Amino acid sequence: MSSPAAVRAVPWATEHLGLTLAHVDSGSGVTVPELVEPGLRRNPRRAHLLVSTVLGKHVPADPGAVIAAGDRLGDLVAGVLGPDADPVVLGFAETATGLGHCVATRLRARCYLHSTRRDVPEIGTSAGFEEGHSHATSHQLQPTSVGLFTGDRPLVLVDDEISTGATAVDAIRALHRQNPRSRYVVASLVDMREQSHRDAVDAAATELGVQIDSVSLALGRTELPDGLIDRVAALPDPVLNPVCERSGTVERVDMIWPAAVPEGGRHGFLRDDAEHFDEAVASAAAALGDRLDPQRPVIVVGHEELMYLPLRIADALSAAGFRVRFQTTTRSPAYVLDESGYPLRRGFRFTAPEAGEEQPRFVYNAQWPDEDAVVVAVIDSPADTDRLTASGGLLDVLTASGTDVVLGVVSGADPRALRAARVGATS
Repeated sequence: MSSPAAVRAVPWATEHLGLTLAHVDSGSGVTVPELVEPGLRRNPRRAHLLVSTVLGKHVPADPGAVIAAGDRLGDLVAGVLGPDADPVVLGFAETATGLGHCVATRLRARCYLHSTRRDVPEIGTSAGFEEGHSHATSHQLQPTSVGLFTGDRPLVLVDDEISTGATAVDAIRALHRQNPRSRYVVASLVDMREQSHRDAVDAAATELGVQIDSVSLALGRTELPDGLIDRVAALPDPVLNPVCERSGTVERVDMIWPAAVPEGGRHGFLRDDAEHFDEAVASAAAALGDRLDPQRPVIVVGHEELMYLPLRIADALSAAGFRVRFQTTTRSPAYVLDESGYPLRRGFRFTAPEAGEEQPRFVYNAQWPDEDAVVVAVIDSPADTDRLTASGGLLDVLTASGTDVVLGVVSGADPRALRAARVGATS
């Protein structure tokens, strides 16, 4: 990250619309403008979007910087809880699934779980909660066993940004009904709450009879100009799915994954899973690296909630000498504008690859400045369908733009085998 004193260009959305993400304070040495940039979306409830520079979602990011941000946040959590707390960690789908896993890894958490919007009937849903401002609002919790999250250990809830704290409180209420505990920590890259929002969280803590602490890399304030929703709606329609005269190529790499090793935190990731997970990541990265040109930059693109595994693959490729950036696809429609100082310079809309999903999906930027990068798209088995390769699918829209794609398919991870292997496991 750059020095807080570095001169930064005025963001496009600030200069032209007055949307400002102001820095207030930081205990980590980084500022709000270093961590997030103002973006836009056409949403009647919320027209602004905080685009993280260190999350690996909308903007391609150095995988080492993404992991470092998670490590810093984990250290702040450890500073609040102390060395013997032995917490469990929950990350929020879809944007914070990878960040939450980074925090859990840093803390050596007994169990990590992230919420999900993918229904997995073999596992079932143990709890759920809503997110008011999100494009996709329902969060489901699907651990292989409810027992993974029982007990009175502190629960750390991780999100990329805290705007009001309402989502965290809703999650705490839902989890507290299922398993009361005495302490919660809400951790985020940036905390943009107003005092009234903080007071509401404190009131919820008093009502539940629990302690809720908050930590973040930086505190800030979102300054919204009057009429922003209408002004964004009046902007020209964004141009998506750019087309090039030359079509890109597609090469498939099957990365065989151990059936009883979780590929992420959707069904719970235990501390004891880490060693086998690391071994499987190394094998997957080696299989991909064999198909890549060491002289050509690489953008590893994960699929929605599948963030941590592609992040770790990207980091392994970087350690092997490749120039690598990391990001993922998303369900969230954002406003694309090819203007200097705006973070979402190009965008792709594509058909959701999973069967039964009707809402379109998106990926933004997916390019390397001034060089022709190859995209390594990492997906899991439920996304490995005909819809992925059909007209309007992810591979079709990327290759139509002239992008060469290496498709890495994580094959073999099985939630049923994972649950069977964990019979009797608890937190």
